[in-house]
Amino acid sequence: MKQQPSHTADINRDCSRRRFLGAALAGAGTLAAGSQWLSSAPAMAAGGKGAACDVVTLGKTGIKASRLAQGTGWNGSGRSSAHTRLGEKEFDRLVRHGLERGITLMDMADLYGSHAYVRHALAGASRDNIVYLSKIWPRTEYWNSASGGAKAEVDRFRRELNTDVVDICLIHCMTNADWPQQHERIRDELDELKSKGAVRAVGVSCHDFGALKVAAAHPWVDVILARINNVGREAAMDASVEEVVPVLKQARANGKVILGMKIFGAGKLTSPAQKDASLKFVFENNLVDAVTIGMLSTEEVDDTITRMSRALIA
Repeated sequence: MKQQPSHTADINRDCSRRRFLGAALAGAGTLAAGSQWLSSAPAMAAGGKGAACDVVTLGKTGIKASRLAQGTGWNGSGRSSAHTRLGEKEFDRLVRHGLERGITLMDMADLYGSHAYVRHALAGASRDNIVYLSKIWPRTEYWNSASGGAKAEVDRFRRELNTDVVDICLIHCMTNADWPQQHERIRDELDELKSKGAVRAVGVSCHDFGALKVAAAHPWVDVILARINNVGREAAMDASVEEVVPVLKQARANGKVILGMKIFGAGKLTSPAQKDASLKFVFENNLVDAVTIGMLSTEEVDDTITRMSRALIA
């Protein structure tokens, strides 16, 4: 086997030290009950130097999560995704491996059908240091009957996840600048759920530049899931790099949490050099608080942690 370069070995040792001692998988396929995952991991300022599996505070929300999130929606639609299509056994293996490495932020959505899978994968794990992010699909489709609000959806999400709280709840896939008016009832009901402690932070995922610009300034928004990489429209962004970067910087200046997605261009940036260049660009420019990547194997998890950590300490 080819020996790792010293800097990569150092990164892997650093991430390994952040694992909670004794958080081994139980023989029956569940996680050690009551284990306090990552309780010794230091909190760090978002955008600071560190590793992918460091814990960061997500802006003014006070939520502490790993800088890298496990995405669960690659090619997701109709409550199915490439992740759920792995099957329960492989999905469990993927999520548990990431958790052992320090990935505590779970990026889900009703669209992906991933709630039940995450619930099973994390059965027996302490909820204290795991952060659940999910998204409401606001439109009625062949697979979904939208309530028009958020209460019914969030109540169902909590049942599906077996949790009292959805840490971050977003309105999914905003495609125009009128989304605040179109989804006023969802916003109002999310506010009510937030006041009751059923949701901790709210916001939107954006798939349109106009929607992103509105979200960057709108007082209701705590969190924006935004498409960002170093290429632009050709790699699944809402606009050119030159257009998107100032909006993300202004959003962060406005106190919004930015969670970056499509860092690897929805599968368009595949070579090691392309991945490294995108990660370096995103973190050098302090464009995000954290990122979500739809890793589909334990090997992808390890590779992403190594590349992201290298970009952070460069």
